[in-house]
Amino acid sequence: MLNKATQLEQAERERVFVTYVEDKPGVLNRVASLFRRRNFNIESLTVGHTEEEGVSRMTIVTNVSESVARRIEANLYKLVNVLRVEELTDKPKVFRDMALIKVQAQKEARVEVLQICDVFRARVVDVAPEALIVEITGENGKIEGLLELLRPYGVLETVRTGHVAMRRGYGIGSRPT
Repeated sequence: MLNKATQLEQAERERVFVTYVEDKPGVLNRVASLFRRRNFNIESLTVGHTEEEGVSRMTIVTNVSESVARRIEANLYKLVNVLRVEELTDKPKVFRDMALIKVQAQKEARVEVLQICDVFRARVVDVAPEALIVEITGENGKIEGLLELLRPYGVLETVRTGHVAMRRGYGIGSRPT
């Protein structure tokens, strides 16, 4: 019989890794291959430049246990071009996703669609005679809530950035070493 601490360690849950890497060709492939070889699904992966020349930042979200998360972190450090890895799962952080949603908005429904978007603090970024493109930023639940309310009007297309996360505050963990 497993004790409660062991059960918690073995429970899979969403883990957030921030990985600073050298901005060079092949780095993304090496990171993705690490997950593929170990048969771990990447729920979300975003990559972008940082404030430091030649350094990119990856935010990787996966559902794994605590022990697997430790192995992932150790294996990421073994990869060429990886400068720093930090798991933000249990740390104070700002965690966001961005989506563009193209929704049908005929003349008779346009006011209703705009009111729904206003409640979610979504911003209209393009207007066409029969459709709107709306931009929303926030946590996954907020975006899913807006999508659910817009579906009856006809969601034509959706694109999402994937999660980005940043540790709150200043100090340890704020910059790569």
